Amino acid sequence: MEVSSSVLEQDSSSTTPPPTTDPPHQSSTRKLGGWKSIAYIIGNETFEKLASMSLISNMAVYLMTEYNLRGIFVVNVVNIWYGTSNIASIAGAFISDAYLGRFRTLLFGSVASLLGMGSMTLTASLHQLRPSTCKRQTQCPKPLSWQLAFLFMALAMLSLGAGGIRPCNIAFGADQFDTQTEKGRAQLESFFNWWYFSFTVALIVALTIVVYIQTNVSWVLGFAIPTVCLCVSLAIFLTGRHTYIYKKPQENIFAGLAKVIIAACRKHRLTAGPASEHSFYDPPMTGSELLTIRLVHTDRFLFLDKAAIIAEPTELDNQGRTRNGWKLCSLQQVEQLKCLVATLPIWVTGIGCFMTMDQQNTFGILQVMQMDRSIGTHFKVPPGWMNIAPMIALSMWIFIYERVYILQAKKLTERDPRLTMQQRISTGIVLSILCMLVAGVIEKKRREAALRHGSFISPFSFALLLPQFFLSGLTGAFASVAIMELFTLQMPESMRTMAAGVFFLNLSISNYFGSFLVNIIHHLTSNRGKSPWLGGHDLNKNRLDYYYYIVATLAALNFVYFTFFASRYLSSSRVCSGTGQIPSDSSIP
Repeated sequence: MEVSSSVLEQDSSSTTPPPTTDPPHQSSTRKLGGWKSIAYIIGNETFEKLASMSLISNMAVYLMTEYNLRGIFVVNVVNIWYGTSNIASIAGAFISDAYLGRFRTLLFGSVASLLGMGSMTLTASLHQLRPSTCKRQTQCPKPLSWQLAFLFMALAMLSLGAGGIRPCNIAFGADQFDTQTEKGRAQLESFFNWWYFSFTVALIVALTIVVYIQTNVSWVLGFAIPTVCLCVSLAIFLTGRHTYIYKKPQENIFAGLAKVIIAACRKHRLTAGPASEHSFYDPPMTGSELLTIRLVHTDRFLFLDKAAIIAEPTELDNQGRTRNGWKLCSLQQVEQLKCLVATLPIWVTGIGCFMTMDQQNTFGILQVMQMDRSIGTHFKVPPGWMNIAPMIALSMWIFIYERVYILQAKKLTERDPRLTMQQRISTGIVLSILCMLVAGVIEKKRREAALRHGSFISPFSFALLLPQFFLSGLTGAFASVAIMELFTLQMPESMRTMAAGVFFLNLSISNYFGSFLVNIIHHLTSNRGKSPWLGGHDLNKNRLDYYYYIVATLAALNFVYFTFFASRYLSSSRVCSGTGQIPSDSSIP
């Protein structure tokens, strides 16, 4: 979409050129935004995702084969790295919205990712940065402390880069369209389709060609390709800087919610609810607020209402506005925090679902490495290719659900047959239980076969692991998609950035909890004088199947928790998005 000069002049209060690397001053007659800008943004996203996913999918294999790290240490590094990247995304969203703006945040994130990927390429190309290769499976020199420090520095830079890129890329693309018009909204929907298309293409290339090169040809070349892709991504992004629409950073929703908590604690002695003698601060919506849904005052979580109580007339200025946002907040700010609090029970459910899915990215890949990966006599499947299986399962279910089940059910019942959010999350949790049970049974058979033959590699084919990877993908198709939908579509539009941050935090906590569980089990089972259930280079000496059964038990407890407690909050969370009205265009000044 092309933005006319009149629109630019009208929106001059909300747009600004970027910093330092900004394009030259643009006259009001230059047309900005639209598909010309989107071409650069999608090009940047495609090459960035190709680079990042090729590393994420094969990180466990790289640490095992090139750094001689033990299984439990690999799991900890991968989980903590994933979790840190997700937490960095929350920080990136805050910094972008409150201080730097999306262009600057994307730029700094891209530079950090390039530095991190370049450092990873150095670890593969310079043998001094890695320990020497293993002479035998039992004689593997450990990496030196400074070698690990360089590796962790590279991973930290990649996490910083992810923190700047993940929360801003789609949002920056959406900034290029005028969503107040029908044409702009249609173009935005088309942008999302093209974004997901480019993401899928990059993922397929990363998980097939690049992962194959890393595993079967050369780690140096396999890491050099993503590094070049990041260089191309950054160049494309900067090339389009003359065409972008830049939105000024505004007060971040995170800060607004923090103010509610502080103000409510300061006024904890006051009485909230029907018995209160005080009035609430509920100013009329102005400016861009008129384009958002006005939330009605609810009677849940009454303690938070204290933040909006006008305790003294001096808390307001001559225009009836709050003098100090940390002492007096509006009812809209209070209700926004209530919306977030109402989703927390479902958020806890998400931790259990994501943790079971994480097992395939770590222990599932380690299982593949100790199974027969041959197809024919000359080809071995790279372990990282197994991550394609969950995506295939997810894509197949979405296609069947959208194009077969819904269409046929509508013809038969003449009503919308879509599964409810509770049904989808419940089904996802059940599938997560089955995934862990199947993984435990297969691991027991894999281990027993390897011990019978006295070999490190089990004679069983890697194909036996496909069911657990498919079940992991179906867990995501049901539970993860539904939880993400809850955090985004059922929250007020003004909290969409917060919703993305909460979702990333959900992923992060599941990573950290998974790492915590692994270390606890390793510690408890190491004190018996026998081989621990987890740890070491050889899964055949462990009891990974027992660990899977423990995770299955936790998933079963998660099902009980969701069914009898958390599911009751699904209906209350809809209050956040289904109340109030957006004023008509005629009422917007």
